[in-house]
Amino acid sequence: MRIGLIGAGNMAGALARGFGEPALVSDPDERRAHALAEEVGGEALPSNADVARRADLVILCHKPAQLGEVAAQLGGTAQAVASVLWGVSVHELEDAYPGVPVYRFMPNIPVQVGSGLVAYVPGSRAGEGAEGAVLELFGRAGTILPLDEDLIDAAGAVMSCGPAFFSLIAEALADAGAGHGLEPAAARRMAVETMAGTADVLRGEGMDTAALRERVASPGGVTARGLEALERDGVRAAFEDAVEAVLGGPGR
Repeated sequence: MRIGLIGAGNMAGALARGFGEPALVSDPDERRAHALAEEVGGEALPSNADVARRADLVILCHKPAQLGEVAAQLGGTAQAVASVLWGVSVHELEDAYPGVPVYRFMPNIPVQVGSGLVAYVPGSRAGEGAEGAVLELFGRAGTILPLDEDLIDAAGAVMSCGPAFFSLIAEALADAGAGHGLEPAAARRMAVETMAGTADVLRGEGMDTAALRERVASPGGVTARGLEALERDGVRAAFEDAVEAVLGGPGR
């Protein structure tokens, strides 16, 4: 399957690395398009229309507000369209690309190392195209999670924005450790490796998050005191506010 990327930003780059395939790339920033194409062994093309004419699957990685503009540029030449555009529904995609199989995905940045999570909503004509090959391609970059479309924005707030939120947690924990004498780089490594190891335990053992907290935090012990401080300082409310802010805005 010949892959075409419309846009060469962060998510386009993450997907291209996760796919492990050469890609045709176009972007208003020609240097960025050439850099990504060179990295993945593909080719930078001068226009979006050139990408559509040569690709079996066009992946929309441009700004959501450019949906109509880009669709007009492609001029009905796309054979199949996959979108990672925040807030753009399957219905809107099918209006922009009538008669074409469309596939809506919501990936997160860990797709670049094959450890992503990719929410998926098929279009009404998905089965008329190479849906199996499209899902196999995205499955190389992470776990596919089929969802009802009315849940995909909430999912995005958790799993697509989540890496930025977790990065802030790791940074804050490392900064707190450095404030008590740890060398900053060592504190960062401790925070990041602990976060990664915790995720491995939760995934590998299928353990509930509350059960893991109970395993680590003995009643009246030091971890319990730390958890009490986090609850007292409003960590849950902060994440509720973060998700609400994501869902209340037009994009990331």
